[in-house]
Amino acid sequence: MLSETVELRGHIIDSLILPKVLDEILTRGANFKIAQVKIGQKRTDQSFARIEVSAESSEALDDLILRLRQHGAEVAEKGDAQLAPAPSDGIFPADFYVTTNQQTFVRIGGREFEVRAPMLDSAIMFDRQQEIARTVRFADVRKGMEIVVGHKGVRVAPRQRATSRRDIFQFLNANISAERPKGALIREIAREFEATRKAKGKILIVAGAAVVHTGAAEYLERMIEGGYVDLIISGNAFAVYDIESALFGTALGMNLEQDARADAGHENHMRAINLVRAAGGISNAVKNGTLTRGIMRACVKHKVEFLLTGSVRDDGPLPEVITDAVAAQRAMREKIEGVTLALLMGTMLHSVAAANLLPASVKTLVVDINPAAVAKLTDDQTFQALGLVTDIEPFLRELTECLSQLRGVAKTSRT
Repeated sequence: MLSETVELRGHIIDSLILPKVLDEILTRGANFKIAQVKIGQKRTDQSFARIEVSAESSEALDDLILRLRQHGAEVAEKGDAQLAPAPSDGIFPADFYVTTNQQTFVRIGGREFEVRAPMLDSAIMFDRQQEIARTVRFADVRKGMEIVVGHKGVRVAPRQRATSRRDIFQFLNANISAERPKGALIREIAREFEATRKAKGKILIVAGAAVVHTGAAEYLERMIEGGYVDLIISGNAFAVYDIESALFGTALGMNLEQDARADAGHENHMRAINLVRAAGGISNAVKNGTLTRGIMRACVKHKVEFLLTGSVRDDGPLPEVITDAVAAQRAMREKIEGVTLALLMGTMLHSVAAANLLPASVKTLVVDINPAAVAKLTDDQTFQALGLVTDIEPFLRELTECLSQLRGVAKTSRT
């Protein structure tokens, strides 16, 4: 059998990294021998393990080492990463390294470079002139770009558990079912939003049309007005129904006050689109007085960025909607840079798209009435994602109430 020695450092016990590594080895039919282990004596102390891993063939060993690297394992004998030129635009060289969203480093010329913009399912490009390593996707790779191949010289630093149990994103179950009380949890989430706002962090909201359908739009408006939103990513429908609601009191023809279909209500979303297109866009519709309330109006008034991406089922669409899927993905990558807290709610497709671009360091909250949507978006994010199975309206209502209470307490303490 062929063998290799790997090392683990950090909070590998309480973050469950060591058990995951050992389970990965056994699951793939390989063997291990723990040559050395040192466990931290206090909660803040880091631990260390050196493990000899063996497999039947070099191919099996290479594949195993690659998978162990995703958990932060380092090969004891360090070497440089291997680079190969992209053979053509949009094509990576064979055996290119496929990234995770964990913090990643590559070793080039004996020096380590942190990979910029870590995200899932990308490759790593190294620019020798600028001495920069960054992720790159198929649409952005160009012929001749130097791409990392294989797994040598690549180091992954997985997100580890915080030593404080105050972090609800790490010490609660990933998914909170619809049957469990959520009041205390929402209060903790409100504290996360308030702490992020005070620290001048960047808060992302990914929202679906359900925010409007459920009558929760007014609460999202209040969050925008309170400074708890820096960026909104959504689709054409979200903006259209919000504008329709503001102009006609309906969403896709349904009267939001009476929960009944309005007379000729099916025409309202088309008339809303037409009014905004005639104004030259959402911002102009706010400036000329056409749009006097709603989420989109609040974004314009409070200078909150919004990014709307299209689909084949869109009516219109609104002028701001990016209809090219590749261009939309590029815009999303640019806009989410620096995000520290993300709330994804009521839209599986946009939420998946955003989650795939977010680094593992971003605290992510998923809220949806569909348990499958919540599970899909949280299962791969062990310590930094929290899911709630609930309706959006009561969640946002309670969240905004908690935020108002926190602001009130803060004002009282200063006087």
